[in-house]
Order: sequence, then C-alpha cells, then structure tokens
Amino acid sequence: MTDRLAQLSQAGVSIWLDDLSRERLDTGNLAELIRDKHVVGVTTNPTIFANALSRGDAYDEQVRELAARGADLAAAVRELTTTDVRNAADLFRDVYRATGGTDGRVSIEVDPSLARDTEQTVAEAKELWKAVDRPNIFVKIPATEEGLPAITRTLGEGISVNVTLIFSVERYRKVIDAFFAGLELAKANGHDLRAIESVASFFVSRVDTEVDKRLDAIGSEEAKAARGEAAIANARLAYAAYEELFATDRWQALKAAGANPQRPLWASTGVKDPSYSDTRYVDDLVVAGIVNTMPEKTLFAVADHAEIDGDRVTGTAEQAQQVFDRLATLGIDMADVFRTLEDEGVDKFDKSWAELLDTVAGQLGKTKG
Repeated sequence: MTDRLAQLSQAGVSIWLDDLSRERLDTGNLAELIRDKHVVGVTTNPTIFANALSRGDAYDEQVRELAARGADLAAAVRELTTTDVRNAADLFRDVYRATGGTDGRVSIEVDPSLARDTEQTVAEAKELWKAVDRPNIFVKIPATEEGLPAITRTLGEGISVNVTLIFSVERYRKVIDAFFAGLELAKANGHDLRAIESVASFFVSRVDTEVDKRLDAIGSEEAKAARGEAAIANARLAYAAYEELFATDRWQALKAAGANPQRPLWASTGVKDPSYSDTRYVDDLVVAGIVNTMPEKTLFAVADHAEIDGDRVTGTAEQAQQVFDRLATLGIDMADVFRTLEDEGVDKFDKSWAELLDTVAGQLGKTKG
C-alpha cells in the first residue's frame, strides 16, 4: 500500500495537525498520528480550544481543581489551554530534537481580542511563552497592521513566533520584513538566533470561498470558469515572494549569524467546496521546506488518495499572476477580498474566544454549585 503521507514528507513538506484536545492527548490519538501518519507538529487556535472544551468530560478534573483554588475565569482558561500545549510539546520533544528544532512544534495563539493592540499582544506573547515554558512552542500572532510590530518585538525577545491570518502577498512581504527586523533586534539583544524559529501561516481555502462567492454573483460563463483558481495562485505568488526576499543581502547577513528561515505554512487547507478534490490544497502546493497544517479529515484524505507528484509550486508565479489578472478583468477586487478575509478571521477567532470563556465560566459555575 502506498504511504502517501510518507511521500509528502519525503517531498520536504512538514505535516502538522490543525487540532489539539485533551482527549487526543489522553487517549494516545496524537501519539498514534505522530507514529503512523508522519505528523511532526500541531497548530491550535481559539476555535479549536472552544470546540475541545465544549465536548466530553476530559477537562472536568482540572476544572474542579481550578474552582477549588478559586481561580478566576482568565486564569482558568490560561491554565486549561497551556496545559494541553505543554503536554503536546512534551509529546513532540523527540521530533523536536531529531529535526534540530525545526519541527516538533506546538502553537498557541494570543487572545484574539488583542489583534489590533500592539502593546497588549507583546505582553500576552511573553506571558504565554513563560506559562508554557517549553522551547518547542510557537506563540501565534495575527498579521494585522498592529500585529506586525508585535511580531518584531516578540521575536526580539527570543520568542519563536507563528504569524497567522496572512491572506495577501502584500501583507506577507510586510510579515517577512517584520521577521527580519525581529531577528536583527534579537541579535542586538544578545539572543542566539539559532534558537529562534518562525513560520508564516498563509491561509488558503478561505480565499477560494470568498472569491468563488463573488464569481457566482457575477454569474457569467467566464466567471464560472475562474472558480477555484484564486487560492492556489495566491499561495504560489506568496512562495515566489518568499524565494525573492530570502535571497536578499539582508537575509544572508542574518543567516550568517545563525538565523533559521521563516518557513511558509499553508493553513486553512480543509476544502470547503464539496465539488473540489478534498486534497487539492495539499497536492497542488507541494514544495520542499514548507509546512502544511491539516485538519484530521484532510490528513486522512491525503493518506487515502492524495496525488503527491513532486514540486508544484516553484516556477509557477507567472501562471499564478495570470489567474489574478483574469480575476481583475472579471471585476474581482482582490484587495477588498483580503480585507474582508482578515476582518472575518479576526472576528471569528474573537467570537470563538468568547465562546471558550463562556464554556469555562459555565463549567466553573457548575463545579461551585
């Protein structure tokens, strides 16, 4: 039987799971995925934690302990989430060591209500890094305009960062600039650049969802023919920007000082439209040196029937630009698409965080009652 996930790994793609829960940890499910499915990292976000805490009874014992200690809501949420991340980081420690710190990473996101607040984002990132206290975690910071200086300052503290909610190539270029500035600051602050890692999470499927909706509203045959092309083209243009900026003298100086590159990470790779192949955001974005973080459903679909056929990204920028030119001709305003997606992304995580707080508040209240 063909091991398609092994093929993907051998093609230079790091396979991460876009999910984490106490149940996955306690049942050994995550350990099995590491052992059998080539999973070498995990990403989390407020929605994932909200879902995890609202299901089952895996958190009940810790909630009772927190209630008995009189922990307030914010402290309870912090302890519940950082406990999962810490335990997952311990589970990935062998992968972390085997890959020299590149993989074996677990991400935890700052409070999404801070997405437009630079100062509070930096403070929260430092607190999360200290609370989890593991070298193989990433603190996730959204790539909002206010998030960019927070990324630089957090990296400057020697903290590894997963930059999230990137939709446009224009913003991605600013993320890379913030990354370079962060490493330069870290070096000036006396940190060992070899110990700092970063990924830039470029969201994929949501781009097709928004663009396809607009194409459907146009309704012409030309518009229908352009459906499902924007997301992959956007990611390929992002990779071209990565190649360009990581060939500059500025990067070469950082590399000479021991710095690790900020790897592109394909996020939001679960397919939303059932008419599309459920592995398209994996198959069509294979290139060495990147991360693809997948929901479990996508991971198993890839294992079952993905078509891993080597590098499908390098050298595709011209073709990808033609897709964008055609969309512009049809009247699709991609700048507006990206603004819409960023606002929706921040809002979605903010609402999930509120749900998480409500869930934990209810559990604490039930325990006290």
